[in-house]
Amino acid sequence: MTPERVLDAIDRLVWGPPLMLLLVGTGLYLTVRVGGVQLRGFRHAVDVLRGKYDDPDDPGEIPHFRALAAALSATIGTGNVIGVAAAILAGGPGAVFWMWITALVGMATKFTSCTLAVRFRRVDERGEAHAGPMHYIELGMGPRFRWLAVAFAVFTALASFGIGNMFQIRNVVVSTHTLLRGAEAGTPPFAYTLAVGVGVAVVVGMVILGGIRSIARVAALVVPFMCLLYVGTGLWILAGHLGAIPGAFREILHGAFHAPEAVGGGLLGTVIRAGVSRGLFSNEAGMGSAPMIHGAAKTDEPVREGLVAMLGPFVDTLVVCSMTALVIVATGAAGVSSDTGELTAVAFSRGLGSGVGADIVALSVTLFAFSTLISWSYYGDRAVDYLFGRASVRWYRLVYCGVIVLGAVTTLDTVIEFSDVANALMALPNLVALLALSPVVAAATSDYFARMREERQTARAYARQPDSEDDSYADPEAWQP
Repeated sequence: MTPERVLDAIDRLVWGPPLMLLLVGTGLYLTVRVGGVQLRGFRHAVDVLRGKYDDPDDPGEIPHFRALAAALSATIGTGNVIGVAAAILAGGPGAVFWMWITALVGMATKFTSCTLAVRFRRVDERGEAHAGPMHYIELGMGPRFRWLAVAFAVFTALASFGIGNMFQIRNVVVSTHTLLRGAEAGTPPFAYTLAVGVGVAVVVGMVILGGIRSIARVAALVVPFMCLLYVGTGLWILAGHLGAIPGAFREILHGAFHAPEAVGGGLLGTVIRAGVSRGLFSNEAGMGSAPMIHGAAKTDEPVREGLVAMLGPFVDTLVVCSMTALVIVATGAAGVSSDTGELTAVAFSRGLGSGVGADIVALSVTLFAFSTLISWSYYGDRAVDYLFGRASVRWYRLVYCGVIVLGAVTTLDTVIEFSDVANALMALPNLVALLALSPVVAAATSDYFARMREERQTARAYARQPDSEDDSYADPEAWQP
């Protein structure tokens, strides 16, 4: 057996049903452990994101909104466009429902991991945050588990060069070529790929050399724009297919439970397997990547950042992926095209016209891939920082930019597949830590919401006091409930 086939077999094994069951099962367990925080804490999470509780004097490097934007720039990628199409082609419209379920339980997973990231982070004398699974494994579980933290960091560094770099730049090359020359342009010439690779490497380098503050600042501009462009276009298409929307939801729900392949096909039915795998790949809940960014947020309340972080799977899967899915189903594109790479473009073209629809998808893929390139570099540099120290980070960033050029001009499928395996293996140490440290998060969550309830009750009680000429009523400190 060739090395390529061995690697392909390993890839299929690590991304198989056992890992999916472990990821979703952990999410279900954590949902119960933290009391369904993704539902009861959603409104409060939005308030935190809006800046209601921001304090510039809190420790950390970036505000809540920029932390979420940077994390979303890494997770909103080609999986939201091509991945959803692959799920529908593999499992039918019913796969979309299982993507939703994956996102719902993934919100609890992301809440737990990012709460731990702030709880066990280290902010050095320069104000730089050092956070992520490697830190909460070592500090939360104890030094004897440092080998597990090292394993996570090694897998993260390896994955950053493939799934976060070479895979993304190839998408940038192809999608920009499509924008310039049209869908029938064929393979981009070497001179074009080299020019795109060098250009993107320079731009990415200008951003990432400034660290998380620079990355988050750019992400806060790019992410809202690309989401509004893609989701807004999708809503426009759906507005022209209003009559098909109820039928699209019926197809999704019927396919999830009543299609023969929904319950057949081995350990997991084809529909469930397609939806869960693509949902997990899209929102990365349980992989341990997002905690490295959210751990840099300016806050002294770990639970507060966990609440912001849990909005990630909601936006990524329940909003952006759902838009892709509804446009595909409502326009009937799946009955026209069976090509994973073209299905979403066909759907948007049926809604907007062949030229405009394909261009919107190509532009969205370009923006999604570019933003992923920027944020995944931070995951890699946090891993390298943990393994080799701060002095190694600048060298890592330079190498990362060099790999962008290499990825643009070569098709190293083996390297990308190897990094895909490393991406899956990131999850294993992280899931062990989440399960082991879930009591810490459960206790912190209960304490936080109890304090929030007490503050609200005190505020309401004070507001109900009658007006008085006594100045003591004007001073909350002077009033005793």
